Amino acid sequence: MLSTTTRRAFSALTRPSLQSATLSPLRSTPAALHRLLSALAVLEQRDGKLNTGSLSAITAAQKLGGTIHAFLAGSSIKPVAEQAAKVPGVEKIIAVDNAAYDKGLPENYAPLLVENIKKGGYTHVIAGHTAFGKNLLPRVAALLDVQQISDITAIENDKTFVRPIYAGNAIATVESSDEVRIITIRGTAFPAAEPADGTAAVEEGVDPKVESATEWVGEDLAKSDRPDLATAPKVVSGGRGLKSKEEFDRIMLPLADTLGAAVGASRAAVDSGYADNSLQVGQTGKVVAPQLYLAVGISGAIQHLAGMKDSKVIAAINKDGDAPIFQVADVGLVGDLFEKVPELTEKLRA
Repeated sequence: MLSTTTRRAFSALTRPSLQSATLSPLRSTPAALHRLLSALAVLEQRDGKLNTGSLSAITAAQKLGGTIHAFLAGSSIKPVAEQAAKVPGVEKIIAVDNAAYDKGLPENYAPLLVENIKKGGYTHVIAGHTAFGKNLLPRVAALLDVQQISDITAIENDKTFVRPIYAGNAIATVESSDEVRIITIRGTAFPAAEPADGTAAVEEGVDPKVESATEWVGEDLAKSDRPDLATAPKVVSGGRGLKSKEEFDRIMLPLADTLGAAVGASRAAVDSGYADNSLQVGQTGKVVAPQLYLAVGISGAIQHLAGMKDSKVIAAINKDGDAPIFQVADVGLVGDLFEKVPELTEKLRA
């Protein structure tokens, strides 16, 4: 539990017939509180395209009430800002057009964000609990000398938040007395806002142009035409039971294509080289909550369950009937995955 400071406001009322002032307590109403609140949703863009998953930050900000602004930075940012401006409930988009921020390097992005936070006087700064958000906001919090509240799943009020701890085995309710609350949100707990008929103004933000000793060298991304793992409504994940990368590809990819699903993997499968690191689901990977999660050859270690147990329907195929995955599965099939999965794939095709 973070430290709490409670302040009571008083107003001086001077009566014409009295020379002295009388102090009386003011009652704060929810409407008055919302006028004081102001949230900045930090959105993500890549290669001139808005990451629509980052619009979950706006959904979280709407639960706080008060003024909502959004922030974007990068090269040729205006079209991205105009798309974000169509989200209902957002009053202003603050955009900084500078190619130095294209890759979201925290060394120069954090000072940029801090300058705009100070200028706007925001009470809450919200970003997704993604690689971008987890890389950026701790630096922002340090520069502002406040504590970050990470991976929240619910908002009780403007200073009280709910977040999972111990790989989701316990839920903590935390309260912050910081003047600026720096928050990352679990995307699966806040559905992404949809651009529609919003009419937010686009305003140029402050750019301190901080020099950074860090240089972007390059990246090696696994590209796929399949749905994005973080937002896909269907996910099929493979574990160490697949025994090799060749078998992983032979068994899992046709099943995913037949279902129109994204492909995931357990940490054991990733560490064994069966799948790319970007496909890892779990406490140290991606947290997903699709309509259907099909776990193949995954025993169900607690670290993996932390990343997928909020799925609407969990199905599991494993030859070990006592595997922990069956304790959380809605549907389970005990059998040899090398026989059952190809058979399932063929029946789905038919």
